Formats: sequence, structure tokens, C-alpha cells
Amino acid sequence: MGKYTEDATQLLELVGGKENIAAVSHCATRMRFVLNDEAKADKEKIEQLPSVKGMFTNAGQFQVIIGNDVSTFYQEFSRISGIEGVSKEAVKGAAKKNQNIVQRAVAVLAEIFTPLLPAIIIGGLILGFRNVLGDIEFGGQTIVEMSTFWAGVNDFLWLIGEAVFHFLPVGIVWSITKKMGTTQILGIVLGITLVSPQLLNAYAVAGTAAADIPVWDFGFATIEKIGYQAQVIPAMLAGFMLVYLERFFRRVIPEVVSMIFVPLFSLVPTVLAAHLILGPIGWTIGSWISNAVNMGLTSSVSWLFGALFGFLYAPLVITGLHHTTLAIDSQLIADFGTTNLWPMIALSNIAQGSAVLAVIFLHKGNKQEEQISIPATISCYLGVTEPAMFGINLKYLYPFVAAMIGSGIAGLFVTLMGVRANAIGVGGIPGILSIRPQDWGAFAIGMAIAVAVPFFLTMFFRRTGILNKIDRVDSVAVAASGAASEPTVTTFQLNDEKTSEAELVAPADGEVIPITEVPDPVFSQKMMGDGFAVRPTSGQVVSPVSGQIISIFDTKHAIGFKLANGLEILLHMGIDTVDLGGTPFTLSVQPGDNLEAGQKLGSIDLSALQAAEKGTDLIVVITNMDQVEEFNLMRKGQATAGQNVAIAIPTKH
Repeated sequence: MGKYTEDATQLLELVGGKENIAAVSHCATRMRFVLNDEAKADKEKIEQLPSVKGMFTNAGQFQVIIGNDVSTFYQEFSRISGIEGVSKEAVKGAAKKNQNIVQRAVAVLAEIFTPLLPAIIIGGLILGFRNVLGDIEFGGQTIVEMSTFWAGVNDFLWLIGEAVFHFLPVGIVWSITKKMGTTQILGIVLGITLVSPQLLNAYAVAGTAAADIPVWDFGFATIEKIGYQAQVIPAMLAGFMLVYLERFFRRVIPEVVSMIFVPLFSLVPTVLAAHLILGPIGWTIGSWISNAVNMGLTSSVSWLFGALFGFLYAPLVITGLHHTTLAIDSQLIADFGTTNLWPMIALSNIAQGSAVLAVIFLHKGNKQEEQISIPATISCYLGVTEPAMFGINLKYLYPFVAAMIGSGIAGLFVTLMGVRANAIGVGGIPGILSIRPQDWGAFAIGMAIAVAVPFFLTMFFRRTGILNKIDRVDSVAVAASGAASEPTVTTFQLNDEKTSEAELVAPADGEVIPITEVPDPVFSQKMMGDGFAVRPTSGQVVSPVSGQIISIFDTKHAIGFKLANGLEILLHMGIDTVDLGGTPFTLSVQPGDNLEAGQKLGSIDLSALQAAEKGTDLIVVITNMDQVEEFNLMRKGQATAGQNVAIAIPTKH
């Protein structure tokens, strides 16, 4: 009987049996299932299996966290079940069957806009700064009116702001072609044809008489020369038409002439259709959506709309549906010059951070949790809520609900006050730079609500036991009913005396971050264990510990170490890099090698990871935390490869 025979047998039964498994594979830490019916999986019993460290569902995949030994577990599972594993891409393809049409649409929208976020964020900050320079009056004059220098700065910064937002269709069409695997330069050319200076600027259409709109005259018909600056839906429709035409013609046109005729037959009809059919239709649909949202937020029941959106935005982030708001915000700005949706998003960020701030106050002295909660609070106040929600608020539940309520009240207030943003960019506290200067006062009050209500409501919920199932008050666990029970204390011991501390070093040059900031819930929620990560600035990788290499994953992206004191360490290189088949990684070591901390392991082609849109974080995690008495991350920020950044102390016998 193998080491995992019993657990693998039980897992097969608990996921619903062989007939319920559409596909299965594994990566460096987890089993990845595509189940025909996820409802048949007994999640509660699966979580109780000794080998299982956690589970979650993502993008149609039911993922069970095993840890370093996942390959051994997988082999045993495959032997018992008689199911042969498939590639990661095949699993992803099968997983799509578990997604409904809304989930698929949201996933596509997220994949289109995610590569554009860096530009959108910096564009929003720049336009916010231009608000300060050009709209706020001091003694009856704005800064640009008082200073030639700042007037020049304001004018120069518009170059970037215009490139980001007016020419947004170029980025959208490029991103679609990149996602769909077609020719990206054709996408860029198509995007430029939607915003060419030859066309009447979209912002000028409303003020131009119909007779004065320029046209292409073909003798028997004319087409209006209208641009689609900042328009989202026309660009998306045109982008998808280009993709599917190119795919079709690549199948039917002989390869010997494909370089000439595939681009010709794909691009020219799409540009024609974009200006004749798709552009006008997309503009109309976008206007309907933005008008409906704007009407809801300016009507007599705007308070209800604002309260509901503020209350529900955080759950939207969990489902991924929040990506749709980016397109709606862009359309609102294109149609009305401002958006009334973005202010509530920024306030929701602040509310989640304030709930975590209350948890920090309530759990003062909990050093281990503070490694998650303090960075998560800062992250929220700067506009990124996932570390707070997944690391703290959803874990305890009551802070999450308190934040939702605070966000709903703040959303209600700013909607009633008519607060609008000139641009979208960074959320949280810096989001005030995107708000119209005349609305800063009202938005500041909204921010105060988003700070105070979640903070005090979190404390109230905790003290009264409302929605509080696992938190503690005065060292006593609070049950759902509010009644107290004695806490369960678990101690862990090594089989023998192993007390020597282990020094962990940076595996590469770069920025050291807590593991809670890693954009993968398996690591950020410490399902695998505690540790840290480095965001590398160079591709040279060194050993993070002194110990023996006990495993190297087939795709080279993960290496397991065992230390003399019994601790086991996993170095995971990049996020979801298992999909790349090992191509970006070059290793100069093999299993069985004994290394010193800082000794060279190999190298990573960071540009290849970035081109594949994979995270570059090098994650160092202790996978047998039951044998750790204390873990301390001593250094954050910039570090060089081989520099000490953390200490792990094993438990005493």
C-alpha cells in the first residue's frame, strides 16, 4: 500500500467517483479537477483528509491543495481511479464547460482589460493631477493660470492622458488579438483606424450638424467619417470580427500565399464593417448601457441604486464580475465626460481596509496575523482589496459584512450628493484625485463614512457575536449564537530534538514582499504554509536555504528542499507558470544536490513570463508549518540575491 493510497481512494469517492471526473491534472501544489457536477463533491469531508491542505474553485476547476508531494499523490490517485491525466490546457478547456455564459463573458472581459490596467491606472492618476492643476482655484485663479511652468506641465501630461483614454480602442483591439492568438499588429492597425485624426473626433459628433459630418463618398453610397475615441463596445465588436475572419481565412487559404491574403481579407472587410455597421451598433449599445446606469444614479431613487451598488461591489470582486464596471465606467466618461460609478468603487476599497483595521485593533499582539492584516489594510487604502478580503475579512465573515454595509452607506451618500469622477485610475484613498474638484468635499465625507462605519461595525459584530463563528473575545471562542465555548489548543512537536533556526534568503534580486501579497490564493491565504516572495529584477535564481533538493517539478517551475532541522521548503517560480512547460527556466541542479543558501540554482527568462502574462513572483514557502514554532519576515523591500530576509524556528521536542 502506497503512502497516499487511503487518502487517494477516499478523495476519488468524495469528488463523486470516476464518472463525475471530466478531467484531472496537477501542478506543483494542487490537484486540478474538472467535475461534471461539483455539487456531488463532499467538500467538508475532503477538507478533513490528512493530505489535504485546502481547496477552492476557480475558472471551472475544482482545486485540491496537497503540497510538495502532489506528484506522488497524483500517481497514486491515477492508479486507483484508472484515469489518465491530461494537459493543463486540456483541463482549462474542459473547465469552460462548467462555466455559464455570464461567467465566460466575464472571464473574457477580464482577460481583455487586465493587460490594459497599468495604462489605465497611470492615465487616471495623470488626469487626477491635471484636475488639481487646471480646475481648483486659489484666490480666483487656477494653478495653470498663475504659473507658466505648471501650465506647461498640464499641457504635456495631456499627451499621456489622451494616449490612454482617447486611444483606448487601440489597446482593446490589440488585447483581443493577443488573447485569441491572432496577429497582434493587425489588431493595432484596426484600432488606429477607429481613432485616426482623419475622422471626426467622437467627442465632437454631438456638436456637429449632420450636414457637416465628413463622409467617404463612393458614388452610390456614403459612409460617415466618425471616430470612436474612448468607445469600448465598437472596439470589442471590431476586434472579435477581425479575430474570427483571420481564423477562418487561415484555414481556407493555402499557406504559400497566406501572408498576403489572410491579412487582406481579414483587415479590409473588418475596417469597412467597423465604420458601416459595428461602430454605430456598438456606439448605440454603449450609450444604452451608460444612459441606464447614469439614469439609475441620477433618478429619484438614485439613493437606492447607490446603496445597492456600494453594498454589492465587494461580492462582485469575489465573482470577478467587477471587471464589467471598467467597461461601463469608460463608456460613461465617453458619453458624459464623467462617471458616477467610480467614486463608489474607490469607497468600497476603503471600507474593506477599514474593516481589517478594526481586526488589527481587536487582535492587537497577534504577530502572525498582523503579517497579513497590516499589508492588506495598506493595499485596500491604495485600491487593491483581494488580500484583505481573502486573507482576513472572508475568513471571519463579520468584517466583510461590516465593510459591505459601510460601503453601501457611503455609496448612498455620494450618489445623493451627485459626486462624479473625471477619470478612472487608482481606487482607495488616492481615488480622490479622480473626483471632480467641486465634489471633493462630499467625497471626503463619503471617505469618512467608509472608514468609520466598517471600523465600528466590525467591533460591534465581534463583541456581540453577530456573524461571528470562529473569532475570539477575551480568549474565548464565540459561536454563531453568541454563546462562548472553550478554545481548542493544538500543539505540534518534532519526533526528535531539532531546535536550530533556519535562515531564508532572497532567491533573486528584487523586492521582498509578505506571502499575503502574492496574487494566488493558495499562497496568499497560507494554504501551503507561511513564507515570503520576491518580485525579481533579474533572472538569476539562487537557493533560498541551505539544504538538500528533494524534488524538481517536471516543468522546472518548482523546487522542493529539506533542511537538516526537518523543515521543508518550496521555491515556486512565477504564478501559473506550470502552463509554460518549463521553457522559461534553466536549472543547473538536480534532486539529491546539497546546496548552501545563496548558491546558484539557474535562471528565468523574465521577459518570456511577462509575454505570457504570468506573474514573476518567486515564492518561498514552508510546507510543514506543523513543525514550525515561529516564522519571522525580517526584511521587506529591495534585497539582493542571497541576502537574509527571514528566520524559521522549528518546534522543540
